[in-house]
Amino acid sequence: MTNPILLTDNETGKQYTLEFDKDSVKFAEARGFDINDVVKYPMSKLEELFFYAFRKNHKNVSRERSDKLLAGIGPLPDGFLERLLNLYSAPFAAFNGEEDGETTPFVKVD
Repeated sequence: MTNPILLTDNETGKQYTLEFDKDSVKFAEARGFDINDVVKYPMSKLEELFFYAFRKNHKNVSRERSDKLLAGIGPLPDGFLERLLNLYSAPFAAFNGEEDGETTPFVKVD
């Protein structure tokens, strides 16, 4: 399990918790976001992924604000993109019952 990204805005002191749940991933997908595009188009798609990471806990953060916060980070810390990707993927693991390393089917599928 990947821990959420905790981010503090130095201008306002506001703290943000970046992570995803099923609803925030569905929100991104409904807007045409494809996680596979992050590797193809990292400059633009990283900004989108970062914006969508606010959706679970901070629905009112605008794209303009998230872009400014991302730019304010400066050079991205090692592993930052990988961590965002893992956070995005976490709801899929939970959906498949893989969070604890085992699956628990509720319906038999043949």
